[in-house]
Parts: sequence; C-alpha cells; structure tokens
Amino acid sequence: MFSIPGKQAVSITDRAATQISKLMEKEGHSGLRIGVKKGGCAGMEYTMEYVETADPNDEVVEQDGARVLIAPMAQMFLFGTEIDYETSLLESGFKFNNPNVADACGCGESISFKGVDELAAERSS
Repeated sequence: MFSIPGKQAVSITDRAATQISKLMEKEGHSGLRIGVKKGGCAGMEYTMEYVETADPNDEVVEQDGARVLIAPMAQMFLFGTEIDYETSLLESGFKFNNPNVADACGCGESISFKGVDELAAERSS
C-alpha cells in the first residue's frame, strides 16, 4: 500500500528473523502481524499478534523463514523500520528502530510519530 518498488516496507535483522521463525514453528502460525494502536504515555504503542492468514491489504515481508505482516493502518507509520531482537541480562524482546518516531517514553513501550507533512517531506527528499 505504501511500498516503494524494489524496497521492502520493513527490514528484519537476522536475529529477529530467527526468533520469528522459531515462534511461528513452535506455535504453528503462518505469520506475525505488527501494527500500532492508541495508548501509552506518548500516544501510540506497537502491537504484535500471530495470524493464520494475511489480510488482503497487509504488506507482507518474508525473510529466512520469517513472515511479518504489516496491518494496513500501520503501514505509513512503520515504513522504513528495522525489526531487531535483543537479549540482555534483564530482558529479551523485539525492538523497532523506526525513523518515523518523533518521541518515545522512558519505558520504551510508547511512541509518538512525526506529522504527515514532515514524513512526506522526508520521503520526497
């Protein structure tokens, strides 16, 4: 929907692709849908859910056995995002390195996005 020919909507690091593939295989799901919803102290939060089938309007990114589907409402907010998987002594989880984020709260769970005009100007330059 918001794609550029020859460029994937999001990129997936090798660590994230491995983890997504393991989760899909273990749980028997065909993909992982990512999106955004209103909430949190900064205004928006990422969502992730297992899916069995793609919505016709989902943007589908496949890499090394991992299948990520981007919900239609989230596509313009997630375009250009790198999905990574990090493990530390205290926590493990997916991290979104998103160039469209204007601000994030201290906990890292809530974000706000740049305005549509600012995003459009960045894409055209």
